[in-house]
Amino acid sequence: MADWYQLREDRLTLTVHVQPGAKRTEVIGLHGDALKIRVAAAAVEGQANTRLLDFLRKAFKVPASRISLKHGEHARRKVVEILGSSLAPELLLPGLNTP
Repeated sequence: MADWYQLREDRLTLTVHVQPGAKRTEVIGLHGDALKIRVAAAAVEGQANTRLLDFLRKAFKVPASRISLKHGEHARRKVVEILGSSLAPELLLPGLNTP
């Protein structure tokens, strides 16, 4: 298991480093012990958080009710919890298919 995620039963916890204000939302790679994601939204009024969760929801093929921001609402480093996805987190890494 990698440092940037934890998987316990059907509960996946991701540590992400967010770079808001990008041209498109995409996974860049690893940033220390976090998954670095560029987000095509500004870091104002929760726009970047909303776009991040939407991107991860599509990537892991879960409904919006199964994904939540647990920590880091106003920080670049965030912890996201995803329930019920059967997809491996490593599939997000560059070079593999992402949404």
